[in-house]
Amino acid sequence: MALQVGDKVPNFSAIDTNANVFQSDTVVGKKAFVIYFYPKDDTRVCTEQACSFRDQYENFKVLDAEVIGVSSDSVKSHQKFTNQYKLPFILLSDVDKKLRRLFGVPNDLLGLIPGRVTYVVDKNGIIQLVFNSMSGKIHIEKALQILKRT
Repeated sequence: MALQVGDKVPNFSAIDTNANVFQSDTVVGKKAFVIYFYPKDDTRVCTEQACSFRDQYENFKVLDAEVIGVSSDSVKSHQKFTNQYKLPFILLSDVDKKLRRLFGVPNDLLGLIPGRVTYVVDKNGIIQLVFNSMSGKIHIEKALQILKRT
């Protein structure tokens, strides 16, 4: 079942860009955050989306919010992607798709492509926005709008 606005984010862990185990309790209940699921590193729309989050990252920091990207790419792929585009936020490797299933992220394009969904979570760990769109850049605008209201 997909997580929805008003749901509490469940605990999760995954390997981050630096090959460390990221535990959700390092942010959940401590600060607001945006966790966005995207199909694949180094593809056109995914790169545009990641670079848009990068370009607006200071605006997220001003709002005391963290940004976390998730795809099923390997840690090595995430490291290359992060270095190539100078991404200041962490990416989580979801090779086994456990996080996608936990959040209930659907596939797009007749079920062939992993979905692109952004969740905005408030400081208390409650989901304030679930935004599902294959268009990448609009996710950043929507996330910032919600964070400014919370």
